[in-house]
Amino acid sequence: MLEKNIFMEVSKDSSSGKLLERSGIETKYTWKLEDIYSSHKKWEEDFTWLKSCVDSYKKYEGKLLSSLKLFKECLLFDDEVGIKLGQMYLYAMLSKDLDLSDNENQSYFKRVYVLASELEAAAAFIKPEIIAADESRVLKYCNEESDLKVYKHLFENLFRTKKHTLSTDKEALLAKASPALHSVTEAYGFFSNADLEFEPVEDENGNLIEVSHGRYTSALYSVDREYRQRVYKSYYKPFVQFKNTLAALFEGNIKGRIFDSRARNYSSTREAALHPHNIPLKVYDNLVNSVQNNLAPLHRWCSLKKSVLGLDKLHPYDAYVTLFPSVKKEYSYDQSIAILKESLKPLGEDYLLNLDKAFNNRWIDVHETRGKRSGAYSSGVTYGVHPYVLLNWNNQLNDVFTFTHEMGHNMHSYYTGNTQPYTYAGYSIFIAEIASTLNEALLQQYMIDNPESKEEKLALIEKFINNIVTTYYRQTMFAAFEQAVHEKAETGEAVTADYLTTLYGEMHMKYWGDDMYLDEEEAYTWARVPHFYYNFYVYQYATSFAASQILAQKFKESKGEDVGKYIELLKAGNSDYPVNLLNKAGVDMLAEEPFDSVSKKMDELISQIENIL
Repeated sequence: MLEKNIFMEVSKDSSSGKLLERSGIETKYTWKLEDIYSSHKKWEEDFTWLKSCVDSYKKYEGKLLSSLKLFKECLLFDDEVGIKLGQMYLYAMLSKDLDLSDNENQSYFKRVYVLASELEAAAAFIKPEIIAADESRVLKYCNEESDLKVYKHLFENLFRTKKHTLSTDKEALLAKASPALHSVTEAYGFFSNADLEFEPVEDENGNLIEVSHGRYTSALYSVDREYRQRVYKSYYKPFVQFKNTLAALFEGNIKGRIFDSRARNYSSTREAALHPHNIPLKVYDNLVNSVQNNLAPLHRWCSLKKSVLGLDKLHPYDAYVTLFPSVKKEYSYDQSIAILKESLKPLGEDYLLNLDKAFNNRWIDVHETRGKRSGAYSSGVTYGVHPYVLLNWNNQLNDVFTFTHEMGHNMHSYYTGNTQPYTYAGYSIFIAEIASTLNEALLQQYMIDNPESKEEKLALIEKFINNIVTTYYRQTMFAAFEQAVHEKAETGEAVTADYLTTLYGEMHMKYWGDDMYLDEEEAYTWARVPHFYYNFYVYQYATSFAASQILAQKFKESKGEDVGKYIELLKAGNSDYPVNLLNKAGVDMLAEEPFDSVSKKMDELISQIENIL
C-alpha cells in the first residue's frame, strides 16, 4: 500500500480461582465484531477480491506517471485496497486476541497478514516511481487537480524520505521479507500469552489461584506483602527458566530492525524508527537526559515508601503498594463509566456524546478470560469502522486509569477517522499517547478534587505519583535500555541473556536509587515487556505524558478556552507532522521545559503527602 501512516462483572470463578471461559461472559461485555463483518463468509469474499488485486497492480507498474489519468486511477485503486485490507485485518486481529489458543482464528490472522505482505509487494513500485518523478511536477498536479489535492502533504513527505526509499525491486523484496522479520514478534506473543505457564499460588484468603499477566499487575497493588511476593516469584519463574530462548527472540527482533534500517540507509535503528514521522532525535535525547539528570524525586519517593512501610529495603514488588491501606475500594465497570464521564467534562459535550457511543454499542471487550490477550489496547483507526478497546478488568483503581487511557486512544481514532480522508486517517504514535495520557491527567485531577476523605485524597495523590513513576520514569528507563541494547547490537556484539539481565539490573538501581533492593527476578524484566518488540515505542509514553500535563494545565488556566485546539489535534490525523501539530496545540516538544516540569511536579506531590502526614 502507498504508505499512510458495569454492571456486575466477574472475570474469574471466585470459588475456584480459575479464569472464566469466554462462554461465561454476557454478550454486552463483549465486542460486536458484526460491525466489521456480519460473518466469516463475508470476510472470505473480501479476501478473494483482495487476492485478485495482487495482479491488478501490474496494470500501473512501470508507467504510473505516464499519464495523469493512470496516476489518479492507481491512487484511488490503492486506497480502495487499503481500506478493505484494514477492515479485514482488524476483524482477524480482534477475533484472534479473544482466544489465542483458537487455531481457526489464528489462521484468519495469518492469512490476512500474508496477503497484506503480497499486496505490499505488488504495490511496492508506487513510492519509488513517485519519488523518481520530478518533484515539482507531482506537486503541481496536487495544486491543479482537485482529485489530487488531498495527497499533497503525503507526497511532500515522500520526497522528504527519498534518501531512504529504495528501487522498486528492492522495495518489493523488503515487503516479501516482512512476514519473516515479523515472525519473531509473533513467536514472542504466542510464547508469552499462550504457552507460558505460571505456578498457582495462594491468594490473600488462602485460595489457590492461577497466575496470569493481569493478576500479576493486580497483585502488585495488594496490601498483603507475602501474597505480592508469591505472585511475583511465580510470575517471573518461567521468564527466568526460558531466558535463553527469550534472549534469542529479543536479539532476533533487533537483528530484523538493523537489517531494515541499513537497507534503507539509516544511520541507526533509532533514526529509522523516528524519521518516518519526522520526530527529531533531539526529542528522544532531551527526554532521556532530563530524566537521568532529575532522578532525585524518584529516589526521594523510594525512600519515603521504605520509611512509611517500615522496610529495610524496598523490593520491586513493594514499589506500587499503597501507603494508605485504609482506603480500600473496588471499581466496577459501570461505576468507572460514570467517573470517566464526569472527569472528562472539560473536553466538551461532543466528546462525551461520542464516549457514549462506545459504551453503549459494544466497542469494548471488558473481562479477562482464558486465552484472551493480556493487557489493554485500542485498535486504532480503521477507515470506515469504529475503533475497539480491549480490557482485562480486575476491579482495581488501576483498571479505571487503564480504561480512561484506552478511551483516549479510542476517541482520538474516532475523531480522526470521521474527519480525515483515508490518506490521513491515522496518526503518529507520538501523538496517540497524548490523547490517552491527557485523559488520565483529567481523571487524576477530578478524583483528587473529589475525595470522600483525607485518606482517599492522600491515596489519589499517591496514585498520581505512581502514574509519573510508571508512565514517565519507568518508560524512560525502558527507552534508555532499548537504545543501549540496539547500539550494542549495531556494533555486531552478541545480545545474550546475561548481558540483558546485567544491563537491566544496573538501570533499575540507577533509576530507583540505593533504597531499592534488586531481586534477581527484576533483572529479567526485559524478557516480559512486549513493548520492546515495538521498535522504539516506549519513549512516546513519557514524551506524551509531559505534553499532556502541560495541556491539562492550560485547560485549567484558560478555563476550557484551549480545548478547541486540542480537539483539532484529535481530528488532524496525519495531515501534518506530529511536532507541528503539537505546536498548534500549544506545546513545544523541542524545548526541555515539558520534561523538567514533570520532575518538578513529582517533587511537589511528594511534599503534599509529607505535609498532610
